[in-house]
Amino acid sequence: MAEQAVERGARAHGGQARFFGRQRELAALRADIERAGLDTLSGRKAPRARVLLIAGRPGSGRTALAEELVRRLAPEYPDGVLRARLTEPDGRRVPLERAARGLLDALSLASPAGADEDVLTEMVREALAARRALLFLDDAAGAEQVDPLLPDNPDCLVVAVSQGPLTGIPDVRPCTLGGLDVKSAIELLSGYTGSVRTTVDPQAAESVAEVCGGQPAALVLVGGWLAARPKASVAGAARRLKSMSADDSQPASVCPLARAFRLVYEELPRSTARLLRMLTLAPAGIADAHTASALAGCSVSAAQATLDDFAALGLLRPAGDRFEVPGALMPLLRPLLEAEDRPAEVQVARARMLERTVRQLQSCRAVTEPDGSPARLRLAGLPRALRFPTAPAAARWLDTRLPALLASARLAVVDGGLDTLARRLISALVRALAAHRGTEAAAPDLYGLHQLVLDVAERRGLHRERAAALLNLADLDARTGRTEEALARYRAALDAGRAARDPYATGRAMESVGGAHEELGDWQRAADWYGRALAQRQARSERADEARLYGRLAGVHTYAGRYGEALRAWRAAVAGYRRLGDLPSQARALSEAARVQEYAGRPRESLQTCREAVEQAQRAGDVRLQAALQLRLADTLDRLGDPAAARLHRTTAGRLLGEEGPTEGAGAGTEDSACDIRSGSGKD
Repeated sequence: MAEQAVERGARAHGGQARFFGRQRELAALRADIERAGLDTLSGRKAPRARVLLIAGRPGSGRTALAEELVRRLAPEYPDGVLRARLTEPDGRRVPLERAARGLLDALSLASPAGADEDVLTEMVREALAARRALLFLDDAAGAEQVDPLLPDNPDCLVVAVSQGPLTGIPDVRPCTLGGLDVKSAIELLSGYTGSVRTTVDPQAAESVAEVCGGQPAALVLVGGWLAARPKASVAGAARRLKSMSADDSQPASVCPLARAFRLVYEELPRSTARLLRMLTLAPAGIADAHTASALAGCSVSAAQATLDDFAALGLLRPAGDRFEVPGALMPLLRPLLEAEDRPAEVQVARARMLERTVRQLQSCRAVTEPDGSPARLRLAGLPRALRFPTAPAAARWLDTRLPALLASARLAVVDGGLDTLARRLISALVRALAAHRGTEAAAPDLYGLHQLVLDVAERRGLHRERAAALLNLADLDARTGRTEEALARYRAALDAGRAARDPYATGRAMESVGGAHEELGDWQRAADWYGRALAQRQARSERADEARLYGRLAGVHTYAGRYGEALRAWRAAVAGYRRLGDLPSQARALSEAARVQEYAGRPRESLQTCREAVEQAQRAGDVRLQAALQLRLADTLDRLGDPAAARLHRTTAGRLLGEEGPTEGAGAGTEDSACDIRSGSGKD
């Protein structure tokens, strides 16, 4: 937001960042922390965190005041400051689910992929229930965004920024901001112009402050304009501002900011003004040199120089190696974009920006590949500005740019006119996240990206892409325990796969439907769907998948107590793995067959089959599997009344695992913990 910097002066003009004015408001907010609440019983604390509300229009310095308050209070909250922005730069509300995930990330807590906002906000409240933390909620659109995030802990404090009151949250007294007092306004202006120009003509400085209505955002723009024109007088700036007629389309309170913006904008060169307008397309209002270069169609170095100039003029807010488009200026820039730029030109600029982002993501992933790999060779052919020197550098870029990258994907899908680029962008982002974070750690972000793919596929009637997105979403649902939801999506994926005539998608969906029924304990339906998937694999002579599916089918027969059918399926799996020459899988399948024989009350047959499994494991060189099988042999021999032989097998298992002298009975019940030796019978 613009007001995050407007009351702190300008580092670009030689001064240390300072906070101007608002001392009365700071004192009142500080006193409000200790005030007894209306819902507090005598001698008892309030049941929830106190909410301090700073209300004001964009450009009033509301966020700057909140940041200053948070800075002063932070030492009193040992568990830190958590921040969430609740409104997008384009004015749309940030979904609570996304805000809650951001807070959980800041707390280093994993959030379940696909969880709804109720689950996630509850996780936030639970996490803060045992902490003394300060929660800063910026640009809240209403109480319904704030209330679900409020900790049920009076030791926490919430500082909220909003345009108006948060009706519905009890005991909140807003600190409503007007303009700065004249002295503070002139000090802010002097931070840009230097003290000489405001001192030699104090009346002109007061006049500028008056015309700007004391609005910090407007004063920053005038200060930047004067700083760029050392020979211009403050009185001249005041006259220029007064001569500009107000824009009737803007509220009265916005007119001072609109006047100051026009003062700066109307003197920009044509190409520079065009780039400023195009920056409203920057995802999440965040732009760097690459984004600006793509939007303007110029070099990266030229774009960087222009962004620096914008920051000096107060048109952008520096944020590390990037810049934020001030939220207060967005309502002024968007109408200019619509009026002065043809839709086709805007779409081309947007396409260039997305294409540049795709190439950066491809480079980000490629740097993780081994030297000499095709991806690294393609990386070497990219322009130097798009290459990352090391994998850690690429990972840092991905971490810092992730909010903007996710926003870019969302905006590309909403746009609807660049679906091919949107799909490429999402694919590149998914691969980069998987390469740097792993699929498990990146699951919450991947879930949202797969939903975007599904949106595009449904809009365009792309059945294959729809099937893939549904399968990916269902897998994430299944991993987080939402089995019913996963089952519905697997069935929808099956329909989409059939519509696309995609045998891989249909086979995968049928097997996954079976896995969902298995997870739900419906053995009959699970066996039926595994059987359908098996028939398809057999028809296509996909031998490895056929053997694996025999194992899954055998597993559900075992759970259902149909030991004869389970044993036949395991034997078919053994035969399949034998034909493939897959010795470890053959040994595991034999081991599972031995388990079924034991369940069926045939211990001697089980003993013989287990010995065959040991031989195959030895041939495969799988030491851990050998140890697990030796423990199973020991347990079987115990049940057959041969403890001496059982001890020998436990000793062998201990030697294989590097253990010394396993004790009597140490193997009992440990075979599955030592190694899961079921072949394909595990749940999805």
